[in-house]
Amino acid sequence: MLAHPGDFAEWRDAARALLAGGVAPEDVSWRSADEGASLFGGAAPLAAPGTVSLPRELLAMADRVICHRDAAVPARLYRIVWRAARDRQLLARRTDPDIDWLCKADKAIRRDIHKMHAFVRFRRLGEDAGRESFAAWFEPDHRILRLTAPFFQRRFYGMDWAIVTPDARAIWHKEALVYGAGGTKDEVPDSDVVEDQWRTYYGAIFNPARVKVDAMRAEMPRKYWKNLPEAQDIAPLLAAAEARVERMRETAVSMANPLTDKWRTRVADELLLDDDIRTLADVARAVDRCNRCPIGCNATQGVAGEGPADAQIMLVGEQPGDQEDLQGRPFVGPAGQVLDQALAEAGLDRTRLFLTNAVKHFKYEPRGKRRLHQNPTAGEIDICRWWLDKERALVQPKLIVTLGGSALRGVMGKSMSVTSMRGAVHELAGGTKLVATIHPSFLLRLPDRTRAAEERAMFVADLAQARALAA
Repeated sequence: MLAHPGDFAEWRDAARALLAGGVAPEDVSWRSADEGASLFGGAAPLAAPGTVSLPRELLAMADRVICHRDAAVPARLYRIVWRAARDRQLLARRTDPDIDWLCKADKAIRRDIHKMHAFVRFRRLGEDAGRESFAAWFEPDHRILRLTAPFFQRRFYGMDWAIVTPDARAIWHKEALVYGAGGTKDEVPDSDVVEDQWRTYYGAIFNPARVKVDAMRAEMPRKYWKNLPEAQDIAPLLAAAEARVERMRETAVSMANPLTDKWRTRVADELLLDDDIRTLADVARAVDRCNRCPIGCNATQGVAGEGPADAQIMLVGEQPGDQEDLQGRPFVGPAGQVLDQALAEAGLDRTRLFLTNAVKHFKYEPRGKRRLHQNPTAGEIDICRWWLDKERALVQPKLIVTLGGSALRGVMGKSMSVTSMRGAVHELAGGTKLVATIHPSFLLRLPDRTRAAEERAMFVADLAQARALAA
């Protein structure tokens, strides 16, 4: 008797006891609490410890498939694990009817999980003690809330929320995830102010030139539309798609950032030749006019290194960000603020360091009024390495600290793992030492506070090691 359909732990304990007791699949009747007990059924035997061994992949699939609504799932899963306990190669036989069923059921569950990740829409409830509260209603095909809730926990760690489904509910409150009984749609507000913002966003990203109605309906089935605020806009957007495409054809290709020309008027018309670059000021002027790779075309300006010409320590990052591109200085954006705090804790004075990047222009993708950072390619890093080598030759630092994988490639000339290089001191040609660590922007992307604190402490320790080596 399974009291909670879809509960893997409950099914696993029962299956383990049956396997250990040698009970064959045809001798087991699996029932839910709603069906009631079997007239002739008895209790499952107690499990003998350490007597059951199953492939890990099979257990992972069973953990998902037990959420399937098919009432025959517990029995079919038990038959599969019964066979797998006697045949370790069973899972590799994809043409076997049981394994074929298992793979198809697992695919259905994984697809349902993907749809829930994509189509849950939260409504704002209010704010309590500085934390906003949200709720969402969703009707998945299967009992997958247990499998999907951790995704929303990681993604929306900083707010309180509840997801209500007909089978169960998940509540994230005060950094604790708990589960409860299912509910109804009436428990969640129909709309809120966030809904209008979401509809505006959806309309902005809707690309009329790439409309494929059949593909769109396959990815966003109609059964989900009733709970999606943007669904009411789909028909008008489709109706206006052809006219919008014509307007797009008539519109010229977007020009480069208008500030680009303004900045370039401040630079001498002539581009300095290699032999003319004798100082860091020469590098800064020449970088701004560099066209050796496509990145500089839409950037506001080139961002060369900054710091004293006799600095003992050189810090190398990846590339300028949005704020660095506008201000013309390295590490002045959010990642730069994290770096400044870490430098202070490590006992390093930023004004005595030389800070630069492996790539000197901001590579981004325009999204409305925002510019989203894009990682430079290996080829772009290699092209821009000429400028980094010039800065190294002029500064002649005693120690180089690389921040992230792009910086490591810029210095070493080949892609290398930060993890493999971190924690040791490496010597470069000419006697310069190298310490590899993470980029400070990595710390900004960690949702787990505990891990973020651990990574930050390691980052500060790397900088402190650099200070000690330079001293």
